[in-house]
Amino acid sequence: MTFVAGNFNAKSINTSNLSYRITPQPQTVNVSGCSSLAKAFACVDAIADYCTVNAAEIDCEGAFPIQEFKQIAEAGLLAVPLMPNLGGLGLGIDARFTHELLLMLKRMGWGNLVVGRIFEGHVNALQLIQTFATKEQIEQFAQDARDRHKIFGVWNAEANDGVKVIPLDTDRYQLQGSKTFCSGSGFVERPFVNGILPDGGWQMCIVPMEQVTTISDPSWWNPSGMQATASYKVDFSQVELSKQFIVAAPGDYNRQPWLTVGSIRFVAVQLGGAEALFDATRRYLHSLGRTNDPYQENRLGQMAIAIESGNLWLKGASDRIATYAPTFGGDCNQTHSDCDRLVTYINMARTAIEEICMDVIQLCQRSVGTRGLLPPYPMERIIRDLSLYLRQPGFDSSLQSVGKYAFSQPPERFINWDKRDHDE
Repeated sequence: MTFVAGNFNAKSINTSNLSYRITPQPQTVNVSGCSSLAKAFACVDAIADYCTVNAAEIDCEGAFPIQEFKQIAEAGLLAVPLMPNLGGLGLGIDARFTHELLLMLKRMGWGNLVVGRIFEGHVNALQLIQTFATKEQIEQFAQDARDRHKIFGVWNAEANDGVKVIPLDTDRYQLQGSKTFCSGSGFVERPFVNGILPDGGWQMCIVPMEQVTTISDPSWWNPSGMQATASYKVDFSQVELSKQFIVAAPGDYNRQPWLTVGSIRFVAVQLGGAEALFDATRRYLHSLGRTNDPYQENRLGQMAIAIESGNLWLKGASDRIATYAPTFGGDCNQTHSDCDRLVTYINMARTAIEEICMDVIQLCQRSVGTRGLLPPYPMERIIRDLSLYLRQPGFDSSLQSVGKYAFSQPPERFINWDKRDHDE
């Protein structure tokens, strides 16, 4: 895998001819290919353990989890979201394995939320490709992930100078404008960079970053947490794409249930961060000999209940996704009568787990006090990262949609989240 080592303190970066070099670090993890779920989980466990050790080292401006993604690539984990016929395990696209995917993402988040966030974006992108792209595009991008170790991502956020997709006369398209929160800037080489067409349609595009010239602005990214995601602002003006990088029909990105149901992936990463905070709090209190304090026992009990509640929400969401259709979100060429029910359940899970994470943060702070929120203890860093990562768009509308769905159901009947309409 090739990464770029650029001057990330500069005001802008020309990303056209970057060639990142990786400097080996001590105590790296020996990993082997992920030819089965068991091997994949073993690799994830080993990498997550490494992440916890290295997290403080990369918690700074201009950093990126280079060594972590080198290990992810060498383990074959960049390919696990692909269907088996493409050389993967189907995690993220085969609905039967949704729970396994969420456990894997949760473990990544436990190791380091920065790594979990970027890996989740990679899974998201490959799910979109396998759901909406043509057979030729699927094979092309699968080869990029599997054989070339390209990291994929989804860079959809933008400000007033957002991306416009302009059709040219030669079956090519030109991009104008910028994206914000481009996590993995300079390292993600196959991001979705979606933009608006002249007729108002929202078009999915994938940009081969090493083949084009873009301008990255690191000064735009100065957060309290998640610093090493390198979520910069990137200007794509004058980038030209051939038709092979234009994915699906306009508007497909915002189609349901895929848009909302996909949020369960980042929710799993968030819960992993909460679990890491719970574990760090327990270790800290053990080190102080405070395990017999009744108030600490009460707080740890509340944290344990909250974490397990989040795990049950993940399992419930996984079961309903698996029941809904054989592939994640179903066949994009068919409609499904249970779509609203599934979307509502995922919105409930998202809302519940966000509140769980916020409760765990507060309980941790009360348990460890000021001393425990100082280096070298990890709690303060995890709290910064998790607090920022929880601020995902659309929280209010997600909760509102749950109430709207509840009102839409006959008041004399119990809302059965397990039954399909045709079974009623």
